[in-house]
Amino acid sequence: MHVVATAGHVDHGKSTLLRALTGTDPDRLPEEQRRGLTTDLGFVWTPQRDVAFVDVPGHERFVPTMLAGVGQVTAVLLVVAADGGWMPQSSEHLDALAALGVERGLLVLTRCDLGGPERRAAVVEQARAHLAGTPLRGLPAVEVSAATGAGLDALRTALGGVLAAAPRPDPAAPVRLWVDRSFTVRGAGTVVTGTLAAGTVTSGDELALPDGTRVGVRGLQSLDAPVPSASGPARVALNLRGVPAAAVRRGTALSTPGTVTTTDAVDVRLLPVDPVDQGDRDGGRWPEHLVLHLGTAAAPVRVRPLDGQHARLSLAEPLPLRTGDRALLRDPGGHRVLAGVAVLDPAPPPLRRRGAARERAEVLAGVPLVPVPGPGGAAAELARRGSTTRTALRALGLRAGDVEALAASPVVLSDGDHLLSPGAAAGLRGCVAGEVAAHQREHPLEPGPTLEALRRRLDLPTTGLVARLVGGDLVGGDLVGGDLAVRDGRVVPAGAATGPALPPRVAEAVDAVLADLRAAPYSAPEAHRLRDLGLGPRELAAAVRAGALARVADGIYLAPQALDGAAAALAGLPQPFPLSEARRAWGTTRRVAVPLLELLDRRGDTLRSPDGTRTLGRPGGAAAG
Repeated sequence: MHVVATAGHVDHGKSTLLRALTGTDPDRLPEEQRRGLTTDLGFVWTPQRDVAFVDVPGHERFVPTMLAGVGQVTAVLLVVAADGGWMPQSSEHLDALAALGVERGLLVLTRCDLGGPERRAAVVEQARAHLAGTPLRGLPAVEVSAATGAGLDALRTALGGVLAAAPRPDPAAPVRLWVDRSFTVRGAGTVVTGTLAAGTVTSGDELALPDGTRVGVRGLQSLDAPVPSASGPARVALNLRGVPAAAVRRGTALSTPGTVTTTDAVDVRLLPVDPVDQGDRDGGRWPEHLVLHLGTAAAPVRVRPLDGQHARLSLAEPLPLRTGDRALLRDPGGHRVLAGVAVLDPAPPPLRRRGAARERAEVLAGVPLVPVPGPGGAAAELARRGSTTRTALRALGLRAGDVEALAASPVVLSDGDHLLSPGAAAGLRGCVAGEVAAHQREHPLEPGPTLEALRRRLDLPTTGLVARLVGGDLVGGDLVGGDLAVRDGRVVPAGAATGPALPPRVAEAVDAVLADLRAAPYSAPEAHRLRDLGLGPRELAAAVRAGALARVADGIYLAPQALDGAAAALAGLPQPFPLSEARRAWGTTRRVAVPLLELLDRRGDTLRSPDGTRTLGRPGGAAAG
């Protein structure tokens, strides 16, 4: 199926033409039929059911309705009456089509029975002058009379040729259906209709509203006939589960979950449709009250120019956008289309610094109007952002397969959903080494900065990405591979297994402790002795990391060799032995003996019995039986 829209000035015969082509009146409302004036969108199709038409109103009061009908179509019938000629709404409709990037269609000269050859030729020449310089320049012209039937067969043939040359959209593309009608059917519930531009909808599918709410597709029709599925382009009606009709009014979009970014700020490229309008924006000034038209939606918007070609739009209500979307900016007060809009980034960064707007415009200048297909497009998007997620890339409209191929690339650093571009990683790797070195200079008693501290300093989303920058993968909390190492959640030089050297003042204090211990190896210094020597928790922790002292428990420190020989000192005791015998063997107090025995228990050097006695274990830590 193809979907074709009409366009043109009011009372130029659009509805009459479709009635002659299809045998069905597109004016479905009684008021429209009574007044002979189209006020809402009408939908009809050929007897062969291969072409559906969206009939739009031509009166200037209904331009927003007209715009809701032309955004997703394959081609357009631009209608000009032979007895009327080019008119104001012909121009506004043409500007809208140009802004939306519609490139295919026919120039249809209607009411040819009311104009002679010279008049018809003059009207066609006039229309072609207006089409020049737009995407619709060079449209084939067909002269018809719905009243006499003249030219209708030629119109059908010409339209068939235009549609045959139109590219077919991807049936596997993510769905986004802009709703143009919503109503309740007794016994069925909520039904919505729209033009499916691409992708496939199947009964039983789950789609998402712009706020993320999931709704189920109970069933669907295409051209009033039930179908199991439909692929774009097509006119479809969806029977939805779990949502009232009021929640999916015209302007709402139903999308494949996770494939749009619902946003109230978007960076765009401006595509002027008429050079004359540029004079109204000298110095970057735009009318205060503008409306952005996208799909069937119309949202008030404010324009912040970034340079002459790019702008940031602030929307009064969030819209579900994708990179590459085409929309238009309209001045409703002046009844003018001011510019076309190509969405370059629906998730833009904030502009906080002086000069940020200019820098942002320079970045946007390198973004193509249409996203590059394949992993290359995903790679380009990641390169622009530096750090992002697979979820965010899919929400920009990139295909899931392209995103996963990017994430699997060996040059891309990934940690779960998070991705880091090769360029960003290269710049940050040197920063990691510099941060570790600076931390050692500023905090000589600490082995290195924590992964979390580095994550914050580098402005990264996860500590896993920090580990990947270091050069390896986190396994059980330690880093395997790389010039740096991660131990106990801190990043240290790989060769510094015992941590940095102790500062001279701390080394002197530790030497004094060791001198005390040489006389009585298991008489750990009291807290006041450590305090007098200037050995606080940080200094003692540094001494343990450097291998100068061994920690038995809080406040209990011995020489490392004494800890290694503690079990051997118990070898001469009768087995099993009580705490008092161990204390005498070591020549120490209960303050030291209790935590030292508990440490030996944990190491397997001793085995504690239920009565509190111990048995010496075998070498290597296996307790004797």
